[in-house]
Formats: sequence, structure tokens, C-alpha cells
Amino acid sequence: MLIRVEIPVDAAGIDALLRRAFGRDDEADLVQQLREDGLLTLGIVATDDQGGVVGYAAFSPVDVAGVDRQWVGLAPLAVDESLRRQGLGEKLIYEGLDALNEFSYAAVVVLGDPAYYGRFGFRAAAQYDLHCRWPGTETAFQVYPLAEDALNGVSGLVEYSAPFGRF
Repeated sequence: MLIRVEIPVDAAGIDALLRRAFGRDDEADLVQQLREDGLLTLGIVATDDQGGVVGYAAFSPVDVAGVDRQWVGLAPLAVDESLRRQGLGEKLIYEGLDALNEFSYAAVVVLGDPAYYGRFGFRAAAQYDLHCRWPGTETAFQVYPLAEDALNGVSGLVEYSAPFGRF
């Protein structure tokens, strides 16, 4: 198993994994659109010994209250069904957080299970007066500060890039 930054040759494998993992086309179409629009900040893949893509985490830019603060959103995260519950998602997330930290990004947001993402240090964004446009997501919308001061004086609507509104 190799975990690394995605390269162009991975695109077809990422697409196939996302369609399998979610049982629909939305996430694969979203990543393809992000890639085409130049809005894929970082993609982390896990490949098996034959080079097949078995895990993927995408990170794309978000604005906070209409301002680019060097924040990104984590979505989607996918692991091949045969490899779930073995820590691969955790490895993808940590690899992504490490790379984003090295590139001086300030924070990461995610919309997902608080019990799962809380293990990595994500905290409820609502406690910082941060929210996303999807109603009823107060507990699922979370933030992970990469920079010490990332959450200082920041509040309001966290806006994902346009392709998220299409799916």
C-alpha cells in the first residue's frame, strides 16, 4: 500500500473508486469538475500493489465570510469497501493534513460524522460561529486549525467552491 499525492494517471482510478464507494456518480462528477476548474487543492491517493486506487481524499478551497483565508474543505473521502475499518481513511486524512500544513494552509473544514472526524482533532465549527450553507448540519460541520491563529477573529459562512452547488 502506497499513500501519496495524486498524479494525472490516477484520475480514472479515482473516478472508478468514487463511483463504487458511494454507489452513485455525484462524488466522482464533483472531483472531475473540481479538477477541470483548477479547484482541486490537493488529492491524496492510496494505491494497492498493482497501482490501483483503493483510497482517496480530496481537498479544495473554501472562503470564510467571502474572504480567501487559505482554508480548504475535505470532500470527498473514500476507501474501497474491502479495505474499510482498517485505518486507511485515517492515513489519507493525516497525509493530507501534513501536506496542507507544509504548504501553509490555515484550516480544514469537513461535513461528516463528528465521532469519526473528532478522532483527528476536528471540532464543531459552530462553537467558532462558523457555518455552511446546508441546513441541519450544525453538528456535522467541523473545523481543524492548521495554523495557531486560524480561528482568531474568524466567523460566518464557510462557502465551498461552485462545483459543490451542482451536486
